[in-house]
This record gives sequence, structure tokens and C-alpha cells, in this order.
Amino acid sequence: MTLNELKYIVAVAKEKHFRKASEACFVSQPTLSIAIKKFEEEIGVDLFERNKKEILITPIGKQIVQLAEDILQKTYLIKQLAKEDLGDHSGEVKLGAIYTIAPYLLPKLIPLFHQMADKTPLVLQENYTHILIEKLLNGKLDFVILSLPFEHTNIDTITLYTEPFVVALPKKHPLAEQTSVSMKQIENETLLMLGEGHCFRDQVIDAFGYKEQIQFQTHKLQKTLDGSSLETIRYMVASGAGVTILPCSSVQSYDEEMLAIRPIYPAIPPRQVALAWRKTFPRKHLLKTMIDAVTKLKIPCTITMVQ
Repeated sequence: MTLNELKYIVAVAKEKHFRKASEACFVSQPTLSIAIKKFEEEIGVDLFERNKKEILITPIGKQIVQLAEDILQKTYLIKQLAKEDLGDHSGEVKLGAIYTIAPYLLPKLIPLFHQMADKTPLVLQENYTHILIEKLLNGKLDFVILSLPFEHTNIDTITLYTEPFVVALPKKHPLAEQTSVSMKQIENETLLMLGEGHCFRDQVIDAFGYKEQIQFQTHKLQKTLDGSSLETIRYMVASGAGVTILPCSSVQSYDEEMLAIRPIYPAIPPRQVALAWRKTFPRKHLLKTMIDAVTKLKIPCTITMVQ
């Protein structure tokens, strides 16, 4: 039983395909297949059901894959801990951020982080919260920037900053003449939102306090917006398709001739943006550097929570 065999098993479980798994591991397909077959013979059970159409993981195989992932993660931690003790800070840092934060934070964060840790390459990814957390837990990411609330027994978080929500209206909308807009005033408007899976969508719904009403108002149009970005929604508002609620950091640059951005009054609870990392993450100096870098950005309209 070797670490390479464990790596091949995890790859097949993920890809559900031997060729794709071999490509992901940078080995030939026969090499990978022989190694997995050898592993199965050694432990006396089949991990996968093989047929021409698909690869299925056996019940015992699922348990073994989970253990293999855990072993590989701990092996990675051993290597990182050894580097840390030797003063080697050159290893890359893998940072993930959710879709509604990444475009507005990362372009400012990257150059500052590189100034503070010039020997540490930064690898970036944006995705949904649940996917980023899965990658964080299996070691494919080191840090995740997400929106609270979030809790996990194996993950620590620190709130980096808070930011208020604002209403975006077409420039010629009657409410654009006001200095602020209440949630009550837009309850009968066509509210454009992100699709299912975005935590920001849930936060907007919670802010209204009447979920069924919002789903009714947006149901027909919402089908066309699944998977859209905040930028797409912003352009749709400018075209007159409806109104939306946005985090203030996403509207620091916009076309004032097409859009009106107004604060919500009375204010609803702000969005809390946090950094998440595994409790076992060994590179503590890089954790501090990442926190310090975000804190030094001083993003307009936000309140820094780290002293």
C-alpha cells in the first residue's frame, strides 16, 4: 500500500473515469489501473464496479476513499509543517472566494499579498461556498473568503469586514429620486437575484422576511438568471428589467447615467465577510499575512473588524 495508490484511488473516485483519473495524476492509464488492482488484491475487496459506461464506487470503497483522502491530507500537512520549521516560505498558497466577493476583493488583494509575501505564489479560485469548503477540507485550498454565517467543527473563521446592502434601481425609476429606499417600497418590484446555490441570494431573501412573496415575484424571471453574476444583474437593472439588492463593495464603480444606487433605510443587518481555514493548517505566518493583507485594503464602504 503506497501513497501513490491512495492518490490514484481518490482520483478515480472523483473523476468516475480511469483515463481522466490517470491524466489528473500524470500517469498512464495502465499504470493507474494496475496500481489500483494491486491495492484491491492486497486488501481483498473491490473499491469500484467497472463497466463500459461508468465507474461506481462500492459501499466499502466509499469508506476507504474517505480514509485515503484523510491520509493524503495529513501527509500534505506533514510536508508543510517541515517546510515551516525549516523557514521555507516558498510554497504556494491556494485561496478560494465566493462569486459575490472574488471580483471586488481579489484584484486589490493579489498585489498587496505579493508585496507582503513575495516568495509565496498565490493560486486563486472562485466558486460556491459548499464547493470551496469541500476543497478546503481536503487540502485543495488553504483559505476561503466567504460570507457568514458559517460553522464547521474542523474550520476556524475570523470576520474580516462588514458591508451594508444597497438597492440598485434603473436611473429613471421613481424611487431613484429618493435619498434612501425602504424594503417595503420595493416589495412589489421585480427583484432580480442570483440563482440557487448562491449564499447571497439566501441573505437577500432573509432580509425581506417573507420568502414566499419574493419567490412569487421573481419566479418567472429567476429562471433566466440561474448562475448569473452580480455584474449581469446590474446590467439588467440598468436596462429596466427590475431592481436588485447588492453588497456595497460591488458598486464602487458603476455607470451613474444608467443606475441609481441608494442605501436601505432602515438599514438591514450588514454582510459579514470572513476568512476560513482548517484548524490544522500549519503555516501560521501565512495565515497572519493573509489577514493583515485584507485588513490593509480598507475597502470603501466597509468596516474592518480585525484590529
